[in-house]
Amino acid sequence: MATIPDSYKKVPMMFRAQVNGRCQLQRIQDLRYSDADEQDAERWVDEWIIKAYPQAPEFNEDVQTRTYSLSWRFVTNGGQDDGIIRPAIGAKGWPFYPGSSMKGIFRQACSDEQANRYCGRELSGGDYQPGILRFHGGYPIDSSWTEQLLDIIHPQQATQVKSDKRSSAFVQISLYKPELTFGISSIEPLADSEWETVWSIWEKAIASGLGCRVSAGYGQPEKPAGEILYQTRLKGQGQAAKLIDETGEFRPNIFRAALRGHALRIFGGLTDGDTADLIVEDLFGGISRREGTVGLLSMAFTEESLELDEFGSGAFRQPVYRVKGLLTWSLTQPLPDEQRTGLTKLVEALTRFGMVLGGFGKSWRRADHRLVYPEYYDEGSKPLIGCHWEWLGKRAQVRDVRVRKLEQVGEFIEQVRETAQAWMTLRGHTPRLDSPADWREAWHPSQVEVWGRLADELEDCEAVRWLHGPYRQRDRTARISEGSIYQSEVTGKMGQIGRLWHRMYPWIRLVKDPDKPKRPMPLPKRQCFELLTIFPDEIPEALDFLEFLENQQVQFQKLWPL
Repeated sequence: MATIPDSYKKVPMMFRAQVNGRCQLQRIQDLRYSDADEQDAERWVDEWIIKAYPQAPEFNEDVQTRTYSLSWRFVTNGGQDDGIIRPAIGAKGWPFYPGSSMKGIFRQACSDEQANRYCGRELSGGDYQPGILRFHGGYPIDSSWTEQLLDIIHPQQATQVKSDKRSSAFVQISLYKPELTFGISSIEPLADSEWETVWSIWEKAIASGLGCRVSAGYGQPEKPAGEILYQTRLKGQGQAAKLIDETGEFRPNIFRAALRGHALRIFGGLTDGDTADLIVEDLFGGISRREGTVGLLSMAFTEESLELDEFGSGAFRQPVYRVKGLLTWSLTQPLPDEQRTGLTKLVEALTRFGMVLGGFGKSWRRADHRLVYPEYYDEGSKPLIGCHWEWLGKRAQVRDVRVRKLEQVGEFIEQVRETAQAWMTLRGHTPRLDSPADWREAWHPSQVEVWGRLADELEDCEAVRWLHGPYRQRDRTARISEGSIYQSEVTGKMGQIGRLWHRMYPWIRLVKDPDKPKRPMPLPKRQCFELLTIFPDEIPEALDFLEFLENQQVQFQKLWPL
């Protein structure tokens, strides 16, 4: 009997085992060293959507429906392929949000009486009385769900904060900014007023997000809702995430990643590493404990405007973004009033900390070289470096700006640490300032220094040249050696994260509002606070550089530790 050569290659990727040589959806391969001309995940998606029906599934006439828009990506896990997150697939080959999941989060948003009526209840003797509602799940409204399905996950917490190990990128399959229609029916006739109650419960349920990874910004409704702790408006520019097909995407979860990282740094300087990890998982969620942890915080970013473009050429061509929007942090579960107030102060402090000393997204440790060092790109094709973020609008510029003088930087850092200590106490943890975490970027006075100066404008940037050349020239006569941190452990290099942050933080003064003399008015200035954050860790180049800052220059002054 004749056999078909390589017959397994005729089997669609969806039906192959997740093993090497057959199908590896989660792995991103370097195709330069492979016989394949596309990633397994790309072929899997292509084979899926080409067979899906072009029209959306329709609910029966007795099913009530409503449509909701999500602000970014939506993730559900079908649970059918090992090692890869991809949607459950329903009628006509369309991805869907299961009715069982819908019922689960609906029930959580109900009062006890509502939950018993709508979702069912246990009776004495072990019997069960079903509720009157039936949940039919949700489908995208049209075939636009087939676009931009491949999503990149790049876990970097350990490499950004704790160690110098390298991290890898993975693939998950998620829907990009979908509009989803959800269906609910009832076994009893309901008045219009009660249907309004049902849908208001559902809107309350989805306020904290739908699907998986909601605390990371996935599955958030277009309009922020729920118990909001803190909101602020921001604008920024930087490197967009590059997807498998080389297109760019602005990813709102950069804010969640930044705040989680800064929380680890701050708490890592206040207690041991294990305790710091527990505190941060309590805030943002995690899976290190057997039962997993649902974080207290949920994040959403509502774009007001977004421009995607490209910068550079050839191998250095990189997608870039300019964005304005509203950042929202919400509470996912009830807290006592004192803890709710403490958590609000903590989220405010961490957001402001990130804005003052760094930025958000790729290359956040550097100021945007397009703004502060444009001549860097005059020398030919160069990689894009850095990002730039500012507070947006009068409210944020008055309420969120806590550094209006260079001398206030140190005081601000102390306030952030005090706010974190207060939160630890509220949650039953005792600070251990003498036993900080043994991490590369734990924020402890013995492990980090902050230096700064007032620059006349963004391009009046002194330290950016030290990142690309010597900060001290050699003088053989005076027996002075060249000083450099270029391509060292201090500044980092390909595959290695550096130990220095460089920020140009815009100066915003407060003046009297001529229309409302009793209220302050923000006055943005051309000047910036140029800030350097250094984690020396006994590295010779770092210690030499600190010696230079301390004794051989006059522009920068030490701001923290005080």
